[in-house]
Order: sequence, then C-alpha cells, then structure tokens
Amino acid sequence: MSSEWRGPVLVTGTDTDVGKTIVTAAIAASAQAAGLRVAVLKPGQAGTGPGGLSDIDVVNRLAAPATARTLAVYPDPLAPLAAARVAELPPLELYTVVDEVRAEAEKHDLVLVEGAGGLLVPMGLRPSGSPWTVADLAVTLDAQAVVVSRAGLGTLNHTALTLEALERRGVSAGVILGAWPPEPELVHWENLSELLPTMVGALPDGAGAMDPGVFQRSAPGWLTPPLYGVLDDWRTWAEEVS
Repeated sequence: MSSEWRGPVLVTGTDTDVGKTIVTAAIAASAQAAGLRVAVLKPGQAGTGPGGLSDIDVVNRLAAPATARTLAVYPDPLAPLAAARVAELPPLELYTVVDEVRAEAEKHDLVLVEGAGGLLVPMGLRPSGSPWTVADLAVTLDAQAVVVSRAGLGTLNHTALTLEALERRGVSAGVILGAWPPEPELVHWENLSELLPTMVGALPDGAGAMDPGVFQRSAPGWLTPPLYGVLDDWRTWAEEVS
C-alpha cells in the first residue's frame, strides 16, 4: 500500500457505529490538504444521527469537501434495503450508484463512498431483483476499501472476517481504528499490535467533536501516506493521542 489511493475508495466497517463517517471526513480533509479535489458520496442514508444530522452533514462540517452528496434518504435507522421497503420508497439500484460514483470520479481526484453498517449489509437491489452490498459495489467499481474497526475486545475477529471477505473478492483493503481511547488498556495495545500490518490510520476518540479547523489540521497525523497523511511512527502517534 505504498502508492497513494485515487479514484473511488469505499469506506466500510466491521459494524455500525464504528466511526465510518468521521474516518471519511478525516480522509477527505487529509486529501484536500494535499491538494486533491475530493467528493464524498453516501449511497443510502437510513435515519439520522444526534441532532438530526445526516452523515453528509457531519462530513461537510468537519472537512467541507468539494462535493458531498447523499443519493437516497430513508427515515428509519435500518439497513438501506430494509429501510426502503418499510418506507415504501424505491430501493437503491446498484448500477445507478455505480454510474453516480464514476461520474464524480471524472471530476475529482478521490471519491469516498461511505457504506452503511458492515460490508455485507443489503444496500439495495440489482436489476435482477437480488440484493447488493458494499462488497459488490467495490468489486464493480474495482475500488480499494477502508475498513473502519473498533479498538477494543472483539475487533480482531470482526476485522479478520471483513478483510477475508474483501480478499476473496479481490478487493485491496486497509484498516483504520475509528476511535482510539484516551486511556488505552492492555486489550487495546494488543489489538493494535495484531492489526498493525493492515493499518492505514487510527483516529483518537472524540475526533468528531473537534472544531473543524482543528480537525482538518490534525487529520493528516492520523493517516498514513497512502491516504495523504504523515503517520509513519505508530509509537509516537500512540504517545500523542493517549
């Protein structure tokens, strides 16, 4: 993973609420600081976060990318396909999303596509009527993927399963810890050690609550050079954020 990531990049996670949106914002901020034109797409927004903010609202506040769009909005906090069904709204069609991502890739250096929940959550329907997932989108776009993981107990299994699913599909991926605790315990250090070979970044807990200017200045320090960061010494990083 020595070269910089360009074109479409999928941001997925080992589960819901692992920090995908804040990680997406951090990558966007870091890439923009490096001079790239960045787009962020959210194929399906199901429900909203604290204060009624959508994920794109959060990304806009923290990183202000050149383009930030949501393709479909559903009121209930469910998997997007289920949310569409419950709301009696049209489900996301795979190739509609593919076309939207490719159109933005023609106008931007980097297109970050934030999924919903984990890698295999049903996002919408194919023309055949069968469900598709973020993994399917990554394969269709020939995109790389960022897997956002937890730092605590249970993350090794969840992360390994997600990486294996991507590897079986031929998708290159790197791991970012979504929230490194201010007072890490033994389990956090051991997990960090196990995940280091796959990691391309780690964010401090509470990064999403930062002032946007501070967030944008800090983001490159949380990410490795392939994601336009400057992080190359994990020991120094751990000392600074702990």
